[in-house]
Amino acid sequence: MTTRTQDGSAGDVDYGAVGSGYSTYRRPDTRIAQFIAEALGGARNVLNVGAGTGSYESAARAVTAVEPSESMRAQRPDRLARAVDAVAEALPFADGAFDAAMTLFSVHQWSDVAAGLREMRRVTHGPVVVLTCDPELVRDFWLYAYAPEVLDTEARRYPPIEDMAAALGGTGTIRTVPIPLDCTDGFNEAYYGRPELLLDPAARQACSAWSFVDDAVREHFDRTLRRDLASGSWDDRFGHLRTQPTYEGSLVIVRATP
Repeated sequence: MTTRTQDGSAGDVDYGAVGSGYSTYRRPDTRIAQFIAEALGGARNVLNVGAGTGSYESAARAVTAVEPSESMRAQRPDRLARAVDAVAEALPFADGAFDAAMTLFSVHQWSDVAAGLREMRRVTHGPVVVLTCDPELVRDFWLYAYAPEVLDTEARRYPPIEDMAAALGGTGTIRTVPIPLDCTDGFNEAYYGRPELLLDPAARQACSAWSFVDDAVREHFDRTLRRDLASGSWDDRFGHLRTQPTYEGSLVIVRATP
């Protein structure tokens, strides 16, 4: 059974507590949106599960959004349709109701990933598109040298790619999504070449993994990164990333068709 917070959040994060600035820092990036649009294949009627504030809904023609968090629903722009208050594991739609379905940066927060993906498959007669991170790759990011607890948390939370493919069934593909240097969507790897921006506590709060670590971890990260930026040590090790146009890290699109 899915447990929900007072805010309605249905996963392992209470967005009523940590999601107030989400729409400021997690703005959709048009280049990532293009990958999502290509995966949707021109579908007209698209379901967005765990829709949050509506990032990337421009990648589809018509969207029905599902979002359990009241805080996230309240941050959706007026131009977007109101989101349905429901959870992935129990979608209130008929079998095959949608041409396609997507869930973006969301599956790692669900109570039962396999059940949620099976529900998406049930209500969709076309492709199901999942934007997520490969847990086998998240620790390869430079942040692991400064806050390993954060990326260890992410590696535990993100479901294995093969488990998602099995839950969706049908024919699946996996595609790495390159992250642009000036990415506007502020997840951790989006700052691969701009480490200074992760010193902003509000930017970190927009990445849910930071809510699972204590103040000591955050203070250690802040102190050691500031020290290494000032001394040039960070640039000695990772400075090439400052001019690297894209970064191929853990961000992937899993796409399944019946």
